[in-house]
Amino acid sequence: MSLQVVTLAWMLIECSVALFAAWQARSVSLLAFGSDSLVEVISAGVVLLQFTPRFRISQLRAAQFCGSLLYALAGVVFVIAIAGLLHRVEADTSKLGIAITGGALLLMPLLAQKKRAIAAQTGNKALRADSVQSATCAYLAALTLAGLLLRDASGPHWIDQAAALLAVPILIVEARRARRGYGCSCC
Repeated sequence: MSLQVVTLAWMLIECSVALFAAWQARSVSLLAFGSDSLVEVISAGVVLLQFTPRFRISQLRAAQFCGSLLYALAGVVFVIAIAGLLHRVEADTSKLGIAITGGALLLMPLLAQKKRAIAAQTGNKALRADSVQSATCAYLAALTLAGLLLRDASGPHWIDQAAALLAVPILIVEARRARRGYGCSCC
């Protein structure tokens, strides 16, 4: 349960900072990353509800909900990236975005690993699905960071949107696995 509290705290910080940086830099990939952070907050909250006597929900329902959130995120990322391409949105440099995605790239794999281990010990499918979302957050952080760094090095205007679009297939595969209660296949 304390792992979920740590996740919630970090994800609230990550979400706030990433969305602010996205607004500041007009970055589609940062907006997608911040949206993922919001999904993570909801996912961690759903898992926490399992341990709250007043709001108990089944592990299966919680796991399915977490997987559905990943599908929703894939759709959001796709729409945001395509809109950015169509409107030729050019992101500005974002040192804040680079810092928060770098931090997520360090922290999220550790959280995902700990969640997977606890889920394996307890058989908690919702926590296993939530570990997938933590791992997915790390992938999005890596893609976003790469896009921000390439854009910062005077890359083409579309590199930010391309970084966001590269995340969509990963999100769809992991959403399917999470809905079925499987762990992350790629970490």
